[in-house]
Amino acid sequence: MAPLKRNQQGRFARYYNKLAEFNVENLFVKKKEPGPPRTVFINQDLPQDYFDPKGRVLKEHVYPTNQVITSKYTIITFLPRNLLEQFRRIANIFFAGIAILQFFHQFSTISPGLVILPLLLVLAITGGKDGYEDVKRHQSDRHINLSHVRVLAGGDWANSNAMAGKSQTLARTILPMLPKGIKKGKQHHKSKDGQAPPDAGVLEQGVPPEAGGIPSPQRQDTGIEFDHEHDAMFEAARNTRPSALRRLSLRRSTSQAHPPPERDPALPHWKRTSWEDVRVGDVVKIFNGESFPADILICSTSEDENVCFVETKNLDGETNLKSRNAVPALTHLRNAAAFMKDDARFTIELDRPDPFMYKLNGTVVMPQGNHAVDLQTVLLRGTVLKNTKWVIGVVMFTGNDTKLILNAGGTPSKRSKVERQMNPQVFVNLIILAIMAVTCAIVDAVLEQRDYPEQAPWLLFDDESDDNPHINGLITWAFALINFQNIVPISLYISIEAVRTCQAAFIYFDKDIWYEKTDQPTLARSWNLSDDLGQIEYVFSDKTGTLTQNVMVFRHCTIGGKIYRGEEASTETQPGVQEDGDGIPGIEKEPVDIRLSPSPSASTGIASGSRLTDTAVDDEKRESGQSQMLESGKIVDEMRSSETIPVAEQGASANASTPSIESAESEHKFHCAALEADLNEAVHADMHSENAFHARTLNGFWTVLALCHTVLAAPVPDQPGKIEYKAQSPDEAALVQAAADVGYVFLGRDKEIVSMRTPFSNGEVERYELLNVLDFTSARKRMSVILRKLDVPEGEEEMEGRIFLLTKGADNVIFERLKPGVNDELREVTGDHLDSFASEGLRTLTLAYKIIPNDVYDEWAVRYYDAAATLKDREERVAEVSDEIEHDLRLLGATAIEDRLQDGVPETIADLKLAGIKVWVLTGDKLETAIAIGYSTNLISQESNMIVVRNVREREDASLSVYHQLYTAVEEFFPEDKIIEEEGLAEDEKQFDAANSSSLDGHRLQRVNTGVSSIVGRGNGERPGGFVLVIEGPALQHALAEDHSKRLLLRLSILCEAVVCCRVSPLQKALVVRLVKDGIGAMTLAIGDGANDVSMIQAADVGVGISGEEGLQAVNSSDYAIGQFRFLKRLLFVHGHWSYARNGNMIVNFFYKNIICIGILWWFVIYCAWSSAFFFEYTYLLFWNVFWSLCPVIAIGLFDRIVDDDILMTIPELYRYGREGHWFNHRLFAIYMCEAVAQSAIIFFIINYGYFSPTSRTDGYAVYQFEYATTAVMVAAMVANAFNGLNTAAWTGWVFFAVLIGPILIWAYTAIYSLISPGWFAVPVYGNDHYLFHSALFWLSIPICFCLPLAPRYIAKAYKFTYDPTDVDRMRWVRKMDPSRRTREELLGAPPTLKKHTTRPMGALNVSKLSVNDPRRGSRTDMATGVRMVHRGFDFATEENGVAMQRIQTNLSERRRSLIQNSSSQVQLPPDGGKSKHLKRGSSRHLFSLPRSLRRKKSPLADTS
Repeated sequence: MAPLKRNQQGRFARYYNKLAEFNVENLFVKKKEPGPPRTVFINQDLPQDYFDPKGRVLKEHVYPTNQVITSKYTIITFLPRNLLEQFRRIANIFFAGIAILQFFHQFSTISPGLVILPLLLVLAITGGKDGYEDVKRHQSDRHINLSHVRVLAGGDWANSNAMAGKSQTLARTILPMLPKGIKKGKQHHKSKDGQAPPDAGVLEQGVPPEAGGIPSPQRQDTGIEFDHEHDAMFEAARNTRPSALRRLSLRRSTSQAHPPPERDPALPHWKRTSWEDVRVGDVVKIFNGESFPADILICSTSEDENVCFVETKNLDGETNLKSRNAVPALTHLRNAAAFMKDDARFTIELDRPDPFMYKLNGTVVMPQGNHAVDLQTVLLRGTVLKNTKWVIGVVMFTGNDTKLILNAGGTPSKRSKVERQMNPQVFVNLIILAIMAVTCAIVDAVLEQRDYPEQAPWLLFDDESDDNPHINGLITWAFALINFQNIVPISLYISIEAVRTCQAAFIYFDKDIWYEKTDQPTLARSWNLSDDLGQIEYVFSDKTGTLTQNVMVFRHCTIGGKIYRGEEASTETQPGVQEDGDGIPGIEKEPVDIRLSPSPSASTGIASGSRLTDTAVDDEKRESGQSQMLESGKIVDEMRSSETIPVAEQGASANASTPSIESAESEHKFHCAALEADLNEAVHADMHSENAFHARTLNGFWTVLALCHTVLAAPVPDQPGKIEYKAQSPDEAALVQAAADVGYVFLGRDKEIVSMRTPFSNGEVERYELLNVLDFTSARKRMSVILRKLDVPEGEEEMEGRIFLLTKGADNVIFERLKPGVNDELREVTGDHLDSFASEGLRTLTLAYKIIPNDVYDEWAVRYYDAAATLKDREERVAEVSDEIEHDLRLLGATAIEDRLQDGVPETIADLKLAGIKVWVLTGDKLETAIAIGYSTNLISQESNMIVVRNVREREDASLSVYHQLYTAVEEFFPEDKIIEEEGLAEDEKQFDAANSSSLDGHRLQRVNTGVSSIVGRGNGERPGGFVLVIEGPALQHALAEDHSKRLLLRLSILCEAVVCCRVSPLQKALVVRLVKDGIGAMTLAIGDGANDVSMIQAADVGVGISGEEGLQAVNSSDYAIGQFRFLKRLLFVHGHWSYARNGNMIVNFFYKNIICIGILWWFVIYCAWSSAFFFEYTYLLFWNVFWSLCPVIAIGLFDRIVDDDILMTIPELYRYGREGHWFNHRLFAIYMCEAVAQSAIIFFIINYGYFSPTSRTDGYAVYQFEYATTAVMVAAMVANAFNGLNTAAWTGWVFFAVLIGPILIWAYTAIYSLISPGWFAVPVYGNDHYLFHSALFWLSIPICFCLPLAPRYIAKAYKFTYDPTDVDRMRWVRKMDPSRRTREELLGAPPTLKKHTTRPMGALNVSKLSVNDPRRGSRTDMATGVRMVHRGFDFATEENGVAMQRIQTNLSERRRSLIQNSSSQVQLPPDGGKSKHLKRGSSRHLFSLPRSLRRKKSPLADTS
């Protein structure tokens, strides 16, 4: 590949690019450097050293306002900034100079005011458009800045921290001036209680309005709220059950004796304050579902552990909720009054603001001591509070100092590529104009100085100070500029603005890209970028909310070697409980009914969606302050008192005994008729039957899903016997949902006791003692729980105390830990099934288990607890000990979850790839999730070879650095491209190899055995699917830090078919876009839906925001707003391609029609002593760009159609003509310019020869100048219009009208204008019609001068269409000859020359499966380790070491202590080895057993291995 484009530029090009890329924003936007480390004072005055001698706070201690402005202009800066932006066009500078020149009487042609009017019109239209677009930004900013938050006020509270003043924005200035009716209409959507309007909540939260925060209680609109009102509000929001109603009535009777305190504003309270008025040091209270207005330190939460959950997808794109906890020293600050006490005085010392999303350091300084502050105790702006009633915190960073805003750039002034290409073309025309003017000036000066001494009659009286042969050359130069000024047409810019405005309207009214669900049209927010849509080379896309719906659906599973595929079925929403969050009205959902219902039609499901379910928690436990996990223990008691059904009825339907469950966020339930039949058969399984083993496997598989997780179950207060699940990970939610759908209902966790009900339990509750939880981490790629079975039924005493290890994780991790020599055939079959699932783009997990002998467990438990208690290398030691027990597993099966995509995403990405557009996915999700989405969206094909680059800086092996990983990848996979040599890295190669030969050889790409089989065939890295680069954010940070690694990354990336960047911050997204945009000069498009995508959208040439259901933050900063990702296809392929072809064709034709006119004027100059005199009568020249030749080029811009839209959509390959710049480039510009010059010469010289050889007059007099000049201008107008028509692909009625109207007007004007008598006003062509229309030469010149100039173009087009047609020509011919051909095969002919792309819907049964050793199957190479493997779709999203896991581990801590204290007695088992109740080491009881009531006699299978 050739070196980068920037290395090929000459010095002149570099200087020109610097001038062209002059950034106007730098003159009006002050790039304020982050301030010094700050100290926030709470309940304290500022120290004296914070003030200057005049008593003013020093500038470095004044913090920016929380007002965030994304708009470009203010009232003051609009005029100068907009004018500067418009005068970046060279043509505007030229027009202004010409207009100023004509204000001098020596050079005036008509009124100077009329001369400058067109320029003022251009500036006004463009400025009005820019102003309108910016007003929309101001309105969006206003919605955000005027959203409300509760801020501490009253009492003795005072915030001493200094803040800067707010900016006077355009909206703030204009809106108060509007009439009251208008302002009222604009604010009609503001809620009654003064909360932020619904769309304002959507802006920051990225959630629908109905999921917003808790409404304030009914009150007078004073903006004051008290803590006791909040408590009463929560109480009233819960429709408590009968047992609690009695307690509520008792409280009400008691409250009459103790009335609530008065609503005295002097008391500590919470005041609703606009976001823009929030200050550093303010104490705020946030309710569930509300977003955070600033970066906030957590003081306390509604939870007993002072933890809270936040949704961070607007920051990092991750869908699973994150847990945050309060600073332990501040947890006593739980209400407004607590901040008035003496122990609420403290300071917060913080580092200077920085954009790093995963780093924050600070300290809370209190009299009792210092306490660390990190991201775990901080709530960032842009995140949303979930599953927590309230949070109280202190504002640390506001406005531009918040991490969200620091990661977002300022609103850029974007110019289209066509406009940027026009600048050098206009510059060339100006050079030509300068040459013409200088030539006229020099020749005229020489001729005058030669002829004046000889008494030339035309130089008579040329002896004035301002009129003499020595000065007239300069005068002639100025006149030449005015005479030939149309070489750069000012009407071109007016026409472009008008055409682009209409193209924006075409996009708006296109019903094919109108999102009907939200009634949202596709909106062009920037009207000047429509042609850029037709030239996109790279698309950078976010994942969450853009490609995916943020919904996980359990699709398939393989159990014991048999696949069960979920059926497409949606549950009908039943009227349920109107709840949102913690029992607040809002969302309709139906919880889990844990009572057994005799109805055989009971359906199955689970309450949980793609994120933590907003759950109503039992009010008894809320008041008593117990943990939510303890509450679930009540569920078992309620269930036992519930209705039961006989075993016979239960066996009749495997689902009959399962609860009726509805998901709050998903309408889909897992249902499989084959599974239902197998479970029904398993319930009645005879242990002698051949299905007994599969029955055990079924029971074990669903038991693992029901018990191996961190999901919490909570009762529904107003619906006895029903529960709801709280899942921190959407993956776990889908897995537990599927288990409940088939009858394995997780009932809850009471400390270490876990309960569930299964189809095999005869309606009884199965209880297990939770012994250990081995947490999931990205390194382990698995999660395990160790359980002891309790409550064994009578007759099965040997089962009591059996200890199970239940595991789920990645296939390669589980497979290599299976017991050798056991069920190898099942392992191979399951592996093939995983390949099948991965080929469908599903996320897979493999399930296994083993039974641990008690003595083995006791010995291991001591080592585990010792490792957990150590202070040095605790995580490594725990991982090592955990790995000891997770061996000799027995395989059960695997699951396949669909991360539900937006409609049409796979098809759209596949078609984008067919169009030659490279798609990069930039996401904050982890690596496995990003890869899984790559497969499901067709971004990564099954034949693709993945190159994984990760950050391994913590290792000492230098060969594993990011730079060396990139170096190795380039050297290994792309040696023929000679990137190392071209980038000047060849001289480092020997040093690199010598220094790291030993370690590098140790992990060079080679065959690696993972314990499954040899997974790498011959020809690694040479699969037909090409290469896909996957790089993590930390590695990306290192790669972008140095120029040489940045260039290497860029060269490697552009050689890959696709790139996936995971774990990236918003700022890194923008840096990646700029890397491609600036590095290779490619046209880029970025698309996203959240606040974390804003910087990427602004950095790209074209930014597209998703305005469907998630949020408007990205839309506010975008150039185009669409409702769904699939609309991008039509936006690019149809509107973009049409707009680019139309605008490019219009511009070159515009230049052409002006050059043909200027050319005729130029040829005449030769015959009039180079005096720059006008050839045409001035009105003909004045109207040339208005009436004679304007309409055809406008028609091209509006109505031309290179090919029909359905063809562009069906055959994406046609987009390459736009992507490759076929419709507008410098070569095309030169061709049209030369053709115009040639045609002008033909017209002028033929007419000139005809009229003067000899005279055309019958009376013998010489021809009057305007007589043959009028003939020339009429023929030129006809030729220009016809030539524009020849270059139009689609001749509609409007095109016919546009082509004919110019000639008709000029003929009518000539006839009428020649009749005007000089008695009315001076007319230089009076009587011209008498000589013109009666001349045979006139009528002969018209057809000759019309046909000859057009003949070359006509012949060339006919020849090319016949003998060298393009694909576009072929498609137009096919549509012309047979309009009925619509499909791809029909359009391309039989057999088709291009392979039709078909996308299999998710859940399709027939998949093209590539075996592990199939040479066509792509590989996945980890450049950090050299390990190459086949990807089987593993992915599991959860928060590592999250609060749910911490709670479980805390509840197990008491058991740990007792085991450690009695370790010696537990290690020394009784002589009998515990036979009475426990199993011996190596016991054959290794299978899940069925209840004895369902077994007739012992099966031989129970004793097999």
